[in-house]
Amino acid sequence: MRIDPEEIRHEDEIVWTEDVSSFDYVRETLVDGAGTRRRPVSWRGQVGRRVGYAVLKKDAPPSNRDVPGMFRRRLFWVKEHDRSEQPDGAYSSGAPSEAVDPRTVAPRVPGELTERAWGGKLS
Repeated sequence: MRIDPEEIRHEDEIVWTEDVSSFDYVRETLVDGAGTRRRPVSWRGQVGRRVGYAVLKKDAPPSNRDVPGMFRRRLFWVKEHDRSEQPDGAYSSGAPSEAVDPRTVAPRVPGELTERAWGGKLS
C-alpha cells in the first residue's frame, strides 16, 4: 500500500537511525497514534528493527482532532529475513509490499519501489 503525499505533508525531516546506504530497500509504514511530533517513533514489542522515522514540523496538527497529542508519522524498518539481513534469503529477489528504496525517501515524499529495491526488472 503506497502512502498518500497528503498524509505526510507536515513532515520536516527524515532521521535514519542506521546507515541505510547499502540497503536495497526498507519497509515504509505510516504509524497512526505516535505520541510525539519529533522524538523517535516507539518501536517496543514490534517484529524487526527500526532504521528510521519522519520528524514532523513543530506546528503539525494531531492526526485526529478528537485525540489531541497523537500524530501520524512514517516509520522505516527491516525484518530479520529482509535482503539487507539475509542476501540469499526469501527476498534475494522481489520485495515485500511495503518496500521502498531508501534513496527515494525525503520529507513529504513517499518512497518508491525501484528496480534496485525489487532486485530485478519491475513488470
